[in-house]
Amino acid sequence: MAAAARASARARPLAHPNPGVAALLVKDGCVIARGWTQEGGRPHAEAVALAGLGDGGAEGATLYVTLEPCAHQSARGPACTDLVIAAGPARVVIGQLDPDPRTAGEGAERIRRAGIAVTVLDDANARASLSGYFTRAEFSRPHVTLKLAMSLDGCIAMADGSSQWITGEAARAHVHAQRARHDAILVGGATWRADKPRLDVRLDGLEARSPVRVLLSRGVAPDGVRVINRPSQIGDLEGVQYLYVEGGAVAAASFLAEDLVDELHIYRAPILIGEGRRGLADIGLTNLADAHGRWRASEQRQLGSDTFSAYLRSR
Repeated sequence: MAAAARASARARPLAHPNPGVAALLVKDGCVIARGWTQEGGRPHAEAVALAGLGDGGAEGATLYVTLEPCAHQSARGPACTDLVIAAGPARVVIGQLDPDPRTAGEGAERIRRAGIAVTVLDDANARASLSGYFTRAEFSRPHVTLKLAMSLDGCIAMADGSSQWITGEAARAHVHAQRARHDAILVGGATWRADKPRLDVRLDGLEARSPVRVLLSRGVAPDGVRVINRPSQIGDLEGVQYLYVEGGAVAAASFLAEDLVDELHIYRAPILIGEGRRGLADIGLTNLADAHGRWRASEQRQLGSDTFSAYLRSR
């Protein structure tokens, strides 16, 4: 299941508005087929994996799928539950049940009734790989990642506002890779006016993966940019499961103050600025005890001379 969850990264974010699901077929200890949700949401992962096998190729195999096979018919394609039943694997292992009421346990139950063994895991890796989908289902908003690039002493710019570049080339390339994994990218009005950021992906071969641009402002939307007036309106960003917030300090603080950040990405350069512009404005914290226990480390790596740390919100 962990391998299937890793494979699902290939579907993000191209699969939207559908979840980025992955499926592996294993027989005699070997992966014999794999698939993930294709661009635009179809075909689904199970359909892709099973299409790579001939008639009877799935017999005796175990199908690992990160999300419960869909149980509803669609004009865009068949129900994956029917495809799985027709293929006849010996066993189906499901990472997470689908919260969509059109499936919601019915897919797993129909497969069981067809005589195929079904195991539902409630697997953490599968859930993490579908974080945008589950955040939408549970909170009616996208999964929010807040990115901060700062000096060792927590500054994002000099006192005069100059900020290019805090981090090095490797860290900046990593940021662009993260942009390519998100449906939309957001900055505040002050950052937009001061820096005129392009907010695109500038990695060879991934330029087409640039996310939708969103501005947190009360002003008029510039051409090709969506505008929201406050963080709570992110739920209105249709088709967005993954939102990347890049700042500045006031916008970042506003998302933290409203507890809308699910993941923190912190890039720290080995420099000291001193009297510079801080990475965060007031987030409304009044008791130091309330700051503890909210974040758990999930990843750390070296990017050239810079360090990258990721933290997940503990809910």
